[in-house]
Amino acid sequence: MTHMFKLIREDVTDVQVLVEEDKSTGKKNYFIEGIFMQAERQNKNGRVYPMRVLQNEVNRYNNEYVLKNRAFGELGHPDTPSINLDRVSHMITSLRPEGNNFIGKSKVLDTPMGNIVKGLLDGGACLGVSTRGVGSLKAHNGYQLVQDDFKLATAADIVADPSAPDAFVNGIMENYDWWLDSATGEWHKRYIEEAKKEIKAASKSDIERVAINLFERYVSKF
Repeated sequence: MTHMFKLIREDVTDVQVLVEEDKSTGKKNYFIEGIFMQAERQNKNGRVYPMRVLQNEVNRYNNEYVLKNRAFGELGHPDTPSINLDRVSHMITSLRPEGNNFIGKSKVLDTPMGNIVKGLLDGGACLGVSTRGVGSLKAHNGYQLVQDDFKLATAADIVADPSAPDAFVNGIMENYDWWLDSATGEWHKRYIEEAKKEIKAASKSDIERVAINLFERYVSKF
């Protein structure tokens, strides 16, 4: 059975914009730094990340992406676990633990999206970051506990001011799940709408069996 994952995004407000000027060229380098992730506390989306889950995943992400200059983030709120290179605006240059927090730093790049970010910052815009990953959630003591299969897509996407009304989605894509094709390494989405179609197509005498089967398939993912 294919294991299904939820796309999980967490908005972060406690970040700072740093501007460093290269004295030899006069060029400005823009960085965003702050708390990217927090463990062992319930966030505003009702989720809790165990420290061991985040630590293990950050270690993998650092080794496979940050240290190899492959840790990219996008401008906006992508609805896929994949990184779209044409929308990359920055590169995560460091991600380290500090207590139950993980402090990250990102350099804004000279890409089309990166230049939009720079223009926004120069104009006085307040920006935030949002982590993006996939994983399973399990209900536990009134909150959703992130499971061991959690994987980061990026430690930070750049998003609008978190205090702005309707600036963010609720963090989890409730309308579909994601599965990873192990042969190609590509992510695919499976719409819950498909389940509704199965129920609608079922005969009156068979609808109960179909509904129970769909429910059991859903529960088996958690």
